[in-house]
Amino acid sequence: MTGNVNPRRPLWAIRGSLERRAHWLIAMSGLLSALLAWWWVSAGGAIDPVFLPTPPLVLDSAWAWLRDGDLLGDVAISVYRVVAGFLLSAVLALPLGVLVGTYAPVKALFEPLTDFIRYMPAAAFIPLVMLWVGIDEGAKIAIIFIGTFFQMLLMIAEDVRRVPMEQIEAAQTMGADRDEIVMRVIMPSAKPAILDTLRVTMGWAWTYLVVAELVAANSGLGFAVLKAQRFLQTDKIFAGIILIGLFGLATDQCFRWAHRRSFPWLYRR
Repeated sequence: MTGNVNPRRPLWAIRGSLERRAHWLIAMSGLLSALLAWWWVSAGGAIDPVFLPTPPLVLDSAWAWLRDGDLLGDVAISVYRVVAGFLLSAVLALPLGVLVGTYAPVKALFEPLTDFIRYMPAAAFIPLVMLWVGIDEGAKIAIIFIGTFFQMLLMIAEDVRRVPMEQIEAAQTMGADRDEIVMRVIMPSAKPAILDTLRVTMGWAWTYLVVAELVAANSGLGFAVLKAQRFLQTDKIFAGIILIGLFGLATDQCFRWAHRRSFPWLYRR
């Protein structure tokens, strides 16, 4: 009964897949290898802890931040700023991206301008944002919005353009009008790629956090990192950077989980 045999896929198969256990073992090995290399280099004594603190020093700094500082408050306000800037970008970029990817006149109107603005560094907008928005929470959210919106718009438009033309032509043959094609053909086909784009741009929102908290902030993870820099508190700088990375990784995994739950057929082998 050779037809029922299900041979194991080679580990190094092109675009192959891994069992969940093997995936997590390899992933944890990569993370632990980086941690051990950092520990070995920093604990050897060849590098001053001011330049490269050991993992225990960073852990102690994070604990002191939690115990004596306002770590929970810094986390809460930073999460609020990132999520608010990201949601504002998504609310505007989703419909515009679909229109840019679907209709040539909209593409001609918006794409050159978007291509032009997206190469401008978000930090360069800080003086203008302070003039236009002020120095309250709106300014921090605006910087994160500027850093994510234009990239998100172009990526969503590209996701929509990747919908096979054969699907659109088949719908036209069956008498579908433009609105029906957009809502019942293009959107369902592009949804998996669009959700992946949102996952990637959410990561960019976290990377712009420190830049956003340059604007007259007095709280937040990015602000704490910048404040620690002034006093050469490298252990706290490492703690802040690692916390930002952990929260970014957590949101990334949430998007991956949502992708698997929303489109399970993409993960079937």
